[in-house]
Amino acid sequence: MANIGGNGENVSDDIQQNNILEVFSNGYFDKIQNIVVAVDEVPMVGLQEAPGYEIEANYNQFGANPPPEMNPVEDYFVQNNENLDPLYCIILHPHKIHRNKIIEQAVEAMEELLKLAIMGEPLWQHNGNGGMETLNGFQYLREFGSFDATMEQIMRMVEVGEPQCFLSSDCNCNFDQDVPSSFSKLNFEPLNIETSRETAIVEMNPMNIVQLLMDTKQWATTFYSIVSRTTLLGMSAEFHQCTPLIPARQSYFARYCKKHTNGTWGVVDVSLESLFPYPQVQFRRRPSGCVIQEVGNRGSEVTWIEHVEVDSRSLHPIFRPIVSSGFAFSAKRWIATINRHCQWLTTSMARTAPTADGVLIPQEGRESLLKLAEKMTKNFFNNINSCSENVWSGLPQNFAAQDVRLRYGNILKVPGKPSGNIVIFTTSTHIPVPMEVLFDFLRHERTRNRWDLLSNQRHVRELVYVSNGENPKNRVSIMQVNSSPNKIEILYLQESYTDETGSYIVYAPMDIMAMSKILNGGNPKFVSILPSGFSIMPDKAPGQGDGAVGSILTLAFQSVDRLSNKEYMPPSTLKIIDAILSTTVASIKDAMLFGISLELLFLLVLMASFEVVENYVQIY
Repeated sequence: MANIGGNGENVSDDIQQNNILEVFSNGYFDKIQNIVVAVDEVPMVGLQEAPGYEIEANYNQFGANPPPEMNPVEDYFVQNNENLDPLYCIILHPHKIHRNKIIEQAVEAMEELLKLAIMGEPLWQHNGNGGMETLNGFQYLREFGSFDATMEQIMRMVEVGEPQCFLSSDCNCNFDQDVPSSFSKLNFEPLNIETSRETAIVEMNPMNIVQLLMDTKQWATTFYSIVSRTTLLGMSAEFHQCTPLIPARQSYFARYCKKHTNGTWGVVDVSLESLFPYPQVQFRRRPSGCVIQEVGNRGSEVTWIEHVEVDSRSLHPIFRPIVSSGFAFSAKRWIATINRHCQWLTTSMARTAPTADGVLIPQEGRESLLKLAEKMTKNFFNNINSCSENVWSGLPQNFAAQDVRLRYGNILKVPGKPSGNIVIFTTSTHIPVPMEVLFDFLRHERTRNRWDLLSNQRHVRELVYVSNGENPKNRVSIMQVNSSPNKIEILYLQESYTDETGSYIVYAPMDIMAMSKILNGGNPKFVSILPSGFSIMPDKAPGQGDGAVGSILTLAFQSVDRLSNKEYMPPSTLKIIDAILSTTVASIKDAMLFGISLELLFLLVLMASFEVVENYVQIY
């Protein structure tokens, strides 16, 4: 790939920008097959498997072929009896032998979760100013005594005064000592331990939160930005981030829910690998979940705990600091996601919503617009994660870039036109500016023409919007791109959202007639939409290390190609992927690092807080 993430100077001169715009705006690659002159002909144009980041689906192996002793799966069991607990339920495999063992393991996990939720220092420690609350590893071992032979050896070293040691260099439990030379002789591959705890108010009553967590479909729907491929066999799920460069975490676990005597609810997950044969454990979910307490009209106080072990050897280097710190899959992220869900419910039920000019969108149109935006954003997250259903490939070896990933989606069938393969392509790059600054730059209509190929040299206007929550930047918008005052080139549907764990901007070009039908209450199920967009993560956890926090930007686009298939992708398609990614990354970096004008700086001051702008100025 030509200098991906650079300044764009190596992009082929044979690809003219106006041709790219014409093709990309229509969602098709096939119209430009003759535009790219293959001066440097690509001898091998078959897709190459991405080296080093493939995911092995060990944990869902029972999904297709369950072991002989297992019976067909049941739905979760709910017992509602006034003389017992109002709700006592557990998702588990119905086989009697395994049932008893699972119940025993789940009850023990619940006891541990409740202790973890109420205990403070020295078991829990804050990592730096504004950092996460994480477990002290040795205090945890002393309190719960759940350690294997390796842990026992470590504890013996502590007792005799030998140096303490990490389980691994990336473990975010606070052992805070050096690694002894004798430790390297241990014959095992340690898993990194990630722990975090977060307490927050959630605007939902405890019973509704419990029902959301215990209903697999509701749970997957609410946490679609984290969870994929859920099943009721045991219970299995894959946990992901919004990039194929972070391996999905596949787990087979039990979920247990109980209301306690003081009115507190507990919902706990615990992995079941010890009960079933696994050739290799890459992810283990120690007792994790949440404790829920009603707090009157405010809703519920939720304490969320994440405690996992994970093999991070195949993790891409650009994401290693933020993932290994535990922040990428932290309790903060789960709390932020359920709060976003509550905000979305409030927005959906609101009777009115202003536009950019203070006009009101009809109620039916607003509901259809929100449903279409939800459909678009869910598709975006499903399209670019690393779950086992998404088989990603790298560019052929002839291209220099190694961090580009591409795959085929569904076949798009449009009445009156030949069907075509949807091609999804993505890359990630580091941008040394605060996440808030980058988010504002990418979401705002006044700066869109600085990075969007389709909006270049055009006027962009936010036609209407629906706010989602108290933060005015979290919104669903319709963007109008005009080449002249009276000529509309494109309409975009866009959703932007940010919280302390990450940000995203998802958008899709839409036909004017389709948008008109939506705003008049049309059914979004019948609207074809191809979302593209950005996911932004901090490059390190808050309070981690010295220096300002920058951003990791993931770009993802999709279009339709009628010329390629799963066995062959022509050079013209590869080159247009190269051009789109390289040009977009270069434009963003130029704007952020080299080409900041007084006008853009003034916009950033208006859009971001003074604290964010101050951090930005300190970097440069």
